[in-house]
Amino acid sequence: MPVNGAETGLALGPNMLVFAAAAGLAVLASIGVVAFNNAIRSALCLVVNFFVLAVLYFTLNAEMLGVTQVVVYTGAIMVLFLFVIMLLNLGSKSLLEEKRDWKRPVGLGLGVALFALVGSQLLPVTMKLTTPTAQENFGSPQAIGRTLFTNYVFPFEAVSVLLLIGIVGSIVLAKRRI
Repeated sequence: MPVNGAETGLALGPNMLVFAAAAGLAVLASIGVVAFNNAIRSALCLVVNFFVLAVLYFTLNAEMLGVTQVVVYTGAIMVLFLFVIMLLNLGSKSLLEEKRDWKRPVGLGLGVALFALVGSQLLPVTMKLTTPTAQENFGSPQAIGRTLFTNYVFPFEAVSVLLLIGIVGSIVLAKRRI
């Protein structure tokens, strides 16, 4: 039985320890997103989760994804989430009070089913641990740009048109007088 993964190709070096610590923190932050009753605390746990996911991307040598995670999700999306939370005043108890007789058992059942599904997919992986290899420039801005503007140019342009329509629609809705 290998002690430090010598036979399986896994080394328990500092990169693997950072990865394991970040993965544990990501799990704790995601539990905090669901567990907190306060919407602001849940959103802040989501911010922590986004930052930890960026650290995970950096440990996997996918720097472009890590930077994108911080800039797009942690920066832009979370500002939008917090703005909507503040705008809707979700901190008041009257909006959050409702009957939840059937929601908790259904949520627990779906959580157990998801846990079983993930566990069934992880068991074969733990039987044969090998170090995965990627292409030389995998995750670099050059490789992503080349793939995005050659293989996926039509979906990229379709998404840009949809975002432009969304921006124009939000401006029209904001300018409408009631």
